Amino acid sequence: MKIIKWLFQKTLCKKVLPVVILLFATQIIYAQKTVRYDLYVKDTIVNFAGKEKRAIAVNGQIPMPTLTFTEGDTAEIHVHNLLKEETSLHWHGLFLPNKEDGVPNLTQMPIKPNTTHIYRFPIIQNGTHWYHSHSGLQEQIGMYGNFVMLKKTNDPTFRKGIDDLPTVPIVLSEWTNLKPDNIHRMLHNANDYPALKKNSVQSYAEAMKAGHFKTKLKNEWKRMNAMDVSDVYYEKIFMNGKPSTNLKNIDGKELKAGDKVRLRISNGGASSYFWLTYAGGKITVVANDGNDVEPVEVDRLIIAVSETYDIIVTIPAENTAYEFLATTEDRTNSASIYIGNGIKQLKSPQPRLKYFEGMKMMNDMMKMNGELNDMGMQMSLNQMDMNVVMYPEITGDATTKTKMQGMKMDNDPNRYNANALADIVTLNYAMLKSTINTTLPTNTTVKELKFELTGNMNRYVWSMNNKVVSEADKILIKKGENVRIVLYNGSMMRHPMHLHGHDFRLLNGQGDNAPLKNIVDIMPMEADTLEFNANVEGDWFFHCHILYHMMSGMGRVFSYENQAPNPLIPNSKLAQRKLFADDRKFHFMAENDFATNGNDGMAMFQNTRWSIGSEWRLGYNDRHGYETETHIGRYIGRNQWLMPFIGFDWRYRKLGHNEVEKNLFGQINTKDNRAQVTLGVNYTLPMLLIAQAEIFQDGNFRFQIMREDIPIAKRLRAMFMVNTDKEYMFGLDYIFSKNIRTRFHYDSDMGLGIGLSLNY
Repeated sequence: MKIIKWLFQKTLCKKVLPVVILLFATQIIYAQKTVRYDLYVKDTIVNFAGKEKRAIAVNGQIPMPTLTFTEGDTAEIHVHNLLKEETSLHWHGLFLPNKEDGVPNLTQMPIKPNTTHIYRFPIIQNGTHWYHSHSGLQEQIGMYGNFVMLKKTNDPTFRKGIDDLPTVPIVLSEWTNLKPDNIHRMLHNANDYPALKKNSVQSYAEAMKAGHFKTKLKNEWKRMNAMDVSDVYYEKIFMNGKPSTNLKNIDGKELKAGDKVRLRISNGGASSYFWLTYAGGKITVVANDGNDVEPVEVDRLIIAVSETYDIIVTIPAENTAYEFLATTEDRTNSASIYIGNGIKQLKSPQPRLKYFEGMKMMNDMMKMNGELNDMGMQMSLNQMDMNVVMYPEITGDATTKTKMQGMKMDNDPNRYNANALADIVTLNYAMLKSTINTTLPTNTTVKELKFELTGNMNRYVWSMNNKVVSEADKILIKKGENVRIVLYNGSMMRHPMHLHGHDFRLLNGQGDNAPLKNIVDIMPMEADTLEFNANVEGDWFFHCHILYHMMSGMGRVFSYENQAPNPLIPNSKLAQRKLFADDRKFHFMAENDFATNGNDGMAMFQNTRWSIGSEWRLGYNDRHGYETETHIGRYIGRNQWLMPFIGFDWRYRKLGHNEVEKNLFGQINTKDNRAQVTLGVNYTLPMLLIAQAEIFQDGNFRFQIMREDIPIAKRLRAMFMVNTDKEYMFGLDYIFSKNIRTRFHYDSDMGLGIGLSLNY
């Protein structure tokens, strides 16, 4: 019995047993106790951050109820969809039959409104996991919860002093007052709102104030926007649905000095990493992603989106409640649990990031062609945190000489090693060591796959090997073979990559005891290797777990060769079209300026590759006239700096008697009475200038250079345009709010104007 359980639990074995026999055996052995949960998914209204907003509650609560099982149980979970839309539930990190995995249009069809779907599977593992909706952006508004599987007390891996400690499940999450669909749209349209809310705008005025004007110039010369360590602004951060709670007792027993508490922590956030720290001293890590590790003591750790950690904290003194603090990676918000009974002992908050130091680091990393430098070092396992240059607690604050200044560390990897630069001990993956031997079978073949994590922050396209899910074929693997995956992050963002249905070994120098995980956080310029034995048939998703990255296309599907059809997918072609619809979705943006000299604006639909846009200028008289341009283009290349397009240009302006204009090429200018089809191309130049060259059906040629949203100051943006039709424009915007600006601009045709600009 123990042998069979161990083989399936860890997805590792010295012999590859037939999957059918293995499933049959585990079903017989573990069908001892059926534990049933009924989950009622329903719309609700909440006011978490000063505004009433829609959320999704399960059994009337956010987060969803904690589901608890003991290894050997059979889970039977009835999901009652009372929404007006489809839903699903994914059991994150669980080993189960593929049809129970809960990925709509891949392992099952979505759960229709006013229907019930039953998930049933044996519990053949233990540890801290969680569950969440895998439908659209529902996870962001409440559909996440803890999923805990306990060890049996007679389990040979049961650790006294660890597995018998008082235990508290904690799920971390965020709350935004914006609709998730609107957040996703704004990210694709590079809206300034999150940076303004977080006070992280890196304008030229702020660069000059910080002594980093040249840094800002170099950043834009290399065609990069200002950096940020997270994409979304959140009004609130929660632990178990609250920003602050007290943990005075567990199961009726009051906590006192010397007591140890095991915290089972899941990051159920949609896009936030969290720093975890404790006012009572060190924290001891004993498990990661539901798998036991040898205890390791640290001062802090960062938990990636969807990761889980089991940690032990100690109450050091009587009559005191010690703060356990979770702080977002961008350090804009936090949540706390006070452990103990008495006067609150606070943990020092994380200081504000030094953004221009981070910008300088980005400049060093990025080549002019948009690729990352090698920098002469091999980075892996979170040991070299490129963001460490921004951490005042490690390198000194912005007003003092940093620990790295004056040090000749240009080629020394330790310049990014927090543990080498300070006495603060930060957890990294190299410190994790499994409590069991995790080696893979040796009497089988090895399939090696290499993926570069790629992306475009300006357009918010996230991909693997420059392809999104809908552009790539399923990756075929054979039952029984070992699969080795080498991941390299060629983008400027962290990516928590999650494999469904399997644990993998993260090769971290621990040999036979490499840790088992289902999430690996890949930092910029980092390369990591993971491997697993392919022993559970089905179509399994492998994707970035930042919700908005996944929905933008960063993922792949692993599919077993010659597997039987999934009975829950009756029409595979329809299901595939629905699955691909996520990253093929078009996002809309529009802007309209109501000014004293006329009305001008634009509207645009864009997706991963395509752009359909129109702009217009309407004067108040014939002398000012009107004009509109429409372009349909496709972005090309890894960086998407190039966009060929076809368009239509329609304009009219009344000229004076015998007035004839010529463009800079000496051609008679038709710009004042034109209805022309055009062919052209846009290209992003250094300094983020957009160069546009197009030829009209009458043979006229136009070349144009423009740029919008030049960050002069925190809320002040500049713009300009000049072209060979002898047209030019310049202006200034002052940002009042997410959707409102005031604009001052001069247009060569329309004259001087002041107005109010509305954008969506």
